[in-house]
Amino acid sequence: MCSRRSVIRTLAHPVVCAGALLFATVASGEAAIPVGAEPAVYSAAQAERQPLLDTLQTLVSIESGSKDFAGVSYIAQVAADKLKALGGEVRIIRSTDPERLQDTPEQPGPAVQAVFKGSGHSKIMLIAHMDTVYHQGDLAQQPFRIDGERAYGLGIEDEKQGVALVLHSMALLQKIGYDQFGQITVLFNSDEEISSPGSRKLITALARDQDAVFSFESGGQDGTLHLATSGIGALFLSVEGKASHAGARPEYGVNALYELSHQLLQMRNLSQPERGLKLNWTLSQAGSNRNVIPAHAEAQADARALRVQDFDALQSAVQERIRNKLFDGSRISARFELRRPPMEASDAARKIAAQAQQIYRKELDLPLRVNDVALGGGTDAAFAALSARGGVVEGMGLGGFGAHSNHDEYILLGSIVPRLYLVARLVMELSAPRGEAEHSDAHSATTGVQQK
Repeated sequence: MCSRRSVIRTLAHPVVCAGALLFATVASGEAAIPVGAEPAVYSAAQAERQPLLDTLQTLVSIESGSKDFAGVSYIAQVAADKLKALGGEVRIIRSTDPERLQDTPEQPGPAVQAVFKGSGHSKIMLIAHMDTVYHQGDLAQQPFRIDGERAYGLGIEDEKQGVALVLHSMALLQKIGYDQFGQITVLFNSDEEISSPGSRKLITALARDQDAVFSFESGGQDGTLHLATSGIGALFLSVEGKASHAGARPEYGVNALYELSHQLLQMRNLSQPERGLKLNWTLSQAGSNRNVIPAHAEAQADARALRVQDFDALQSAVQERIRNKLFDGSRISARFELRRPPMEASDAARKIAAQAQQIYRKELDLPLRVNDVALGGGTDAAFAALSARGGVVEGMGLGGFGAHSNHDEYILLGSIVPRLYLVARLVMELSAPRGEAEHSDAHSATTGVQQK
């Protein structure tokens, strides 16, 4: 197999390995190779562009809502077959002990794990999810289509592009003959949109001994990498009162709706947005008839935090507040669900992100934004970060927009080649022995001088 150094030297020496030679030539009609780029890697990325789009069309055309067990099982088999064809050691994993959240189905969808063995020592994990928020029949309203520099389709940005990008990043590495990594673990889950109840433990366990974890959510329209994500929680408040005739004997009842209103109002100042802690009540229900004092009322809140201890403090504050009741006869209970833990930026993740920025800047002459402050969203990267020894980087996916939209979800075609190139080059940088990494730095510096 070609080493990373042989790929770098493809155009500098007439004797090269067959895989590198094949992809060192710029195909007719493709954009010129950037001056600073590794020619074999960039040509291979260009060659994978159309196959990636073909795979993406296949994936988008499969309806795979998180609770559609048949749909997610089918897309899992499709993904498993593609990973097997690439030479991975593949298994489909069914959840046997899911976290029982409010919306967890009886049987969450399966995950697909593939392991690719190389000749080196690095351990890298690539994660993406196959499920979507859509329902059976929705695909007819937005099938896969290409319009100008955008490809549209349900779930295309969130996150079938990530699955396709992982598959074709592995294909790219194979085609240039690069195997200097130690082990690459691919994990596709099918319950991310419902907070990964069946796969969260698996993600955490597999991430534990990785040197790096890349999560392939979209980086948005500008391709930003994210090193921190918010924790997501759900708070459930339940009030039991006593029913009575609302007109003839209201005083004999205990109005659960009044009590619920009292509780929600006295919790309105628990948010601390300056610290990233947010609590917003978003759903409520009470009563059964207009002329009956409601005996039951309930509400749900969305909670966000940047630190796990902030969630702990929030739960304690809620339990303290509900002791202050409006009616002595009411009974109040509060329950908290951790949907996703927060992910805080680590030094290891910052180092990887800096490498990614250098690759974009020096080799592709492109800017790359990195955000190390959580903006409110949460992803599976946080489950990986709970135990990962290496850096966890989110947003490695294609550029795009419109997640969870019935009409506007798309990916940017211009992001395909740069992202394929970035994944491959990061694998190389993270897998290179120290001496070879120093050679790479010297090569990049020389290339940078030539561009000026």
